[in-house]
Amino acid sequence: MHIVVDLNRCQGYAQCAFLAPGVFTMHGEESLLYTPVVPEEQRERVRRAVAACPVQAILVGEEAGTGAR
Repeated sequence: MHIVVDLNRCQGYAQCAFLAPGVFTMHGEESLLYTPVVPEEQRERVRRAVAACPVQAILVGEEAGTGAR
């Protein structure tokens, strides 16, 4: 599983960082850092984070660049 975060859309609500801290991290108050290749054990947490994002900024695909959700 690969993820891409649209950082132009992201508003720094940090729901993803709370739900999947092994993949998403807030750097400061507004800057998001993330791991684009999701480890197997983090996939369910990432799915929850995607669902919880209030601005739908996280895109998920099985291959890089798919853009599938």
